[in-house]
Amino acid sequence: MIGRAQQLMLETLSEVTMKAEAGRAPGADLPGLFDATGMARMQANFWQDGVALWQRFAKPGAQEHPLVTAADKDRRFSAAQWRDSPVFDMIRQSYLLVSDHMLGSVDVLAGVDDRQREQLRFATRAFTEAMSPSNFFATNPQVLEKTIETRGANLLKGLEHMLADLKKGQLTQTDSSDFEVGRNVAATPGKVIHETALYQLIQYTPTTGKVLATPLVIFPPWINRFYILDLNPQKSFIRWAVEQGLTVFIVSWKSADASMIETTMEDYVLRGQLDAIDTVRDLLAVESVHTIGYCVAGTNLAALLAYLAARGEADRVASATFFTAQVDFSRAGELSVFIDDEQMKMIDHVAGDSGYLDGRYMAMTFNLLRGRDLIWNYVVNNYLLGQDYPPFDMLHWNSDTTNLPLKWHKAYLKDLYRDNKLVKPGAISINGTPIDLTLVETPSYIQAGREDHIAPAESVWKMTEHFRGPNRFVLAGSGHIAGVVNPPSSKKYQYWRNDSKVDSLEEFVAGAVEHKGSWWPDWIEWIDGLSPTKVDVAEARIPGGGNRAIIEDAPGRYVRSR
Repeated sequence: MIGRAQQLMLETLSEVTMKAEAGRAPGADLPGLFDATGMARMQANFWQDGVALWQRFAKPGAQEHPLVTAADKDRRFSAAQWRDSPVFDMIRQSYLLVSDHMLGSVDVLAGVDDRQREQLRFATRAFTEAMSPSNFFATNPQVLEKTIETRGANLLKGLEHMLADLKKGQLTQTDSSDFEVGRNVAATPGKVIHETALYQLIQYTPTTGKVLATPLVIFPPWINRFYILDLNPQKSFIRWAVEQGLTVFIVSWKSADASMIETTMEDYVLRGQLDAIDTVRDLLAVESVHTIGYCVAGTNLAALLAYLAARGEADRVASATFFTAQVDFSRAGELSVFIDDEQMKMIDHVAGDSGYLDGRYMAMTFNLLRGRDLIWNYVVNNYLLGQDYPPFDMLHWNSDTTNLPLKWHKAYLKDLYRDNKLVKPGAISINGTPIDLTLVETPSYIQAGREDHIAPAESVWKMTEHFRGPNRFVLAGSGHIAGVVNPPSSKKYQYWRNDSKVDSLEEFVAGAVEHKGSWWPDWIEWIDGLSPTKVDVAEARIPGGGNRAIIEDAPGRYVRSR
């Protein structure tokens, strides 16, 4: 049976290939669809791999080690049942063989540009991940065993999970009942001391007798809640920064509603970031502030720096730190596959007349980028195995979605991701001032994640090619979140620095020095080197002690709004 199944697969591919070749006469409509040499090599490799796999199962014991070693490294097939049973061993290895060659076929397509190839690669990967035998009841040995063991109770519980998710319109990834904003997440002591229709400004309570004279203002992305930087006392960048002797402020953005129908990038830059900076400068009577921009907020922070430079007001910002932020979107990675006319129509359809995009749409978009881990893993565990949801603060944050202003979101996708206007001097203007990133001389700390799939390291690196001022580029281990939220106490991952003058990320990596653990201490050392002066903690350095009355306790109302 196993041999016959493998034979049918090989015969089918051969038949399809011969028909395609026979139907392609000279001058046919589709010449050059595939690179001939690459396609021939791929077909030959597929045939050889398929025959070898068939021979292995036709003659058990002929080989000591499996041919498709990737199967043993794939978490979907990590259970012993996938190897112990010849039937399921054949299923998993046949699937991996076919899916690998399907993905390889994208690379030998001719006549497509890079964006089209990336879209095809994404679609092919999404298809193959969806068709994994681990996702189906009849072809997953663990699910079959669980069903027999529980007499189907797992499927009944899985059905309850699925119906609950359909009702709320979002895939459940963790038990969020264990987390409460202000109690065990977003719990660093502080006060809301300023509020607008766009954001609340939180000032955190100092824990040291002296603090750096230059305060820190953090701008998280409004695509997510700010407390990714304040998950719990052990993981909190905010709490850690306070303990280092910084006067820390953070912006808590309002989740978009109908009142924000006309909100644009200019609003986030001027009435958001610049307003917060000037509020802190006025409160503490300081000339400048240190800033951090995370992801999209870093993109806007770069635009703000260019705006201030063009107006001769760059001294309002002493330094700018960028967490996984992009300004040049020419190599923006997989998110670019969602930028086309059809996607724009879909966004309009989802938003309707509301003026904002439901945050669940963006959550699904990000999940699709890692469908194997963020979608199908939960389909199997939650719906097929009927397992309980484990509590995990980062997944709770990931599910705590925010709505986005529709006008801003569409312009962001078109002007930046599609047309890459931010790096074209004068292509974008803010309040009548043309934006030119090459005017930026503000000292910058630029952090990228080695495995970041949202803001790829090669894309973040390009920021160094546009700013004129001094910068320190740091490549951190892990990705978009774990690469940032990596406290020194965890002793996880690593980061790389290369203080030599290099012209590309490849050169940076080639000459970089690896440092174990978190990059946070490197960052605070850099901050201290820029402005080491300290002052006593008194008056306005304590929330409510200056000219801004306390509005409410941190984390405030906006982070709780839906």
